[in-house]
Amino acid sequence: MIQKKIVFVCLGNICRSPLAEAIFKEKVKAKMIAHYFEVDSCGTSNYQIGDQPDSRTIANASKHGIYMNHIARQLKKSDLDYFDLIVAMDGKNLQHIVNLAENDTHRNKVLLIRDFDVHAKGADVPDPYYGGEKNFQEVFEILDRSVESFIQNIESSIIRTS
Repeated sequence: MIQKKIVFVCLGNICRSPLAEAIFKEKVKAKMIAHYFEVDSCGTSNYQIGDQPDSRTIANASKHGIYMNHIARQLKKSDLDYFDLIVAMDGKNLQHIVNLAENDTHRNKVLLIRDFDVHAKGADVPDPYYGGEKNFQEVFEILDRSVESFIQNIESSIIRTS
């Protein structure tokens, strides 16, 4: 069985990228296609290594029926070889990933999650860390629709080739 390996990336790996990972896992599970994917998340910084997701992210996800189980880790060069798609939450982290890339094969794996957002194609997912509940809800809504569109974009090619 073909498995697509995907990693979502933000700065600290405690707000946006673990939420994107959890939303993705829940959506592919509901579509009964989870077995086609291996999904993870990480951060470009080393600020939060070993931490659980932010409690506000966990609370917001839970409110929407999304379970989160993740420990923050930092993006490694080996991730560029291992994962098929490296999905950045914003342009700054995308650039950091591209700068880490050693070749075009690596660079061609990197994309921005909001390239799949019909409301703001190519925009950044704002970092809710210094905000309140409203900010965490906004990020959930952005990621929910962007991840759904992302899955629709890759779903047919995954299933067709299996």
